[in-house]
Amino acid sequence: MQAVAQWHDPNPRAFSKARRGGTTLLFGGLTAMHDALIEAALTALGYRPQALPCPDRSALQCGKEFGNRGQCNPTYFTVGNLIKHLIHLRDVEGLSREQIVDDYLFVTAGACGPCRFGMYVTEYRKALRDAGFEGFRVLVFENAGRLQQGEADTGLGLTPGFFIALLKAAMLGDVVNAMGYRIRPYEVVTGSTDAALTECRTLLCAALRERRSVRRALRQCRRRLAGVPVNRLQPKPKVSIVGEFWAMTTEGEGNYQLQRFLEAEGAECEVQAVVSWVLYSVWEAAYDTRERMLLRNEQPTGRRRFEFAPLRKMLLLRLGRIVLRRCFYRYARHIGLSGYHLPDMDELARIGHDYYANELRGGEGHMEVAKLIQGVTQQKVHLTLSVKPFGCMPSSGVSDGVQSLVIARYPEANFLAVETTGDGAVNVHSRVQMALFRARRKAEDEYRAALQTTGIDDGRATARLAARRRCRQATHYPPHRVAGTAANLLYELARQPWPRR
Repeated sequence: MQAVAQWHDPNPRAFSKARRGGTTLLFGGLTAMHDALIEAALTALGYRPQALPCPDRSALQCGKEFGNRGQCNPTYFTVGNLIKHLIHLRDVEGLSREQIVDDYLFVTAGACGPCRFGMYVTEYRKALRDAGFEGFRVLVFENAGRLQQGEADTGLGLTPGFFIALLKAAMLGDVVNAMGYRIRPYEVVTGSTDAALTECRTLLCAALRERRSVRRALRQCRRRLAGVPVNRLQPKPKVSIVGEFWAMTTEGEGNYQLQRFLEAEGAECEVQAVVSWVLYSVWEAAYDTRERMLLRNEQPTGRRRFEFAPLRKMLLLRLGRIVLRRCFYRYARHIGLSGYHLPDMDELARIGHDYYANELRGGEGHMEVAKLIQGVTQQKVHLTLSVKPFGCMPSSGVSDGVQSLVIARYPEANFLAVETTGDGAVNVHSRVQMALFRARRKAEDEYRAALQTTGIDDGRATARLAARRRCRQATHYPPHRVAGTAANLLYELARQPWPRR
């Protein structure tokens, strides 16, 4: 009987410390702001990082050409984006295949669970082989915090300083992006917000790369952003974008440039912070540790055993969560991001528990369901838009099924689930426009109710705003009372005394 050789997926080559200075680390997948800041932070640690550009349709076609059939949207875009860049190095810049394999590697994340995400690394290696780059190194961060490679002499040192640099860059990217999404819909001069954000990115990247004070750079960013002229007395629908992590985070054609499309349609976007996903991971670890602490011992007495090790782990997780939140809010205060709150993971778990078991994992778990309920009950948004890849099992197969029950119990909820394939942008934009029509009506009704409640008309509101310099600044954001920013500004102006002449 002929022996069958089983297929094996080896890690082609390791990344040693001796090669650190001569190897370029390719990475990508977050927003352009995050990727630029991470590149600067890793440069300060002595690496040679290079962020890949945001994937476009040519990256999608490249992924479909060299990847397996039936993969999800993020797989095609991210795999194709890497292959596209390597082909550019070979065919345009003239590097040989051997030079590319020796001098470049790709770093990405990986995990297990009910998702194709666990197979990404296999897709990378299969596509690299078929594209003519067999032997190209792909290093994968697993969900357990390990680096998947063959040797202990790793050039990518997973030290506390390494992770602190990544978290710092992620938090800085979050606060800068949040400021941009607050200001851009209300800018008076088109493009002025993006110009200010470009300057902010330059300042922060220089601070990270040269190991200078990021707080001082954030204060400089605050002054630059405050100079953007805005008019927030415009009732605009506020749209919360949730869903699968990559699909809701990317800013390119992977989600049909959804954020920019919404703003072009007159909406204000509320995007999810990358740090929120880190807090969710910390919550998962704490939840699982508590559950394991309640397991019965093997002894027949059946007593519950509480050991020191899990208690110490719980203490460290709690301390890490506190430090992470405090650092984030410190950065937010320096750039002028007032009234911004990171999600309380315990509260989200409590809200979503009756609809989505906290033990179920994959994607964002119960958060997607809980955020919809929270947005409705606390009047945070006019529309919740859930974006995910076509056929995404955790999000499309589980969360969307649960959302139908949520909408039945909260009929006032305005919810739309959008599946992305890389094609069909016109159809998706049409569906979003229909949901925006209802959200726009809600925002306008909210604004008219605020006018009636405060007893001031548009003219008096404009006069009051003109008399208050702080309220006119782009970095100022009115306190939350209802979902709409314009209505909240009216309530704030009504509470403040009218200056005497």
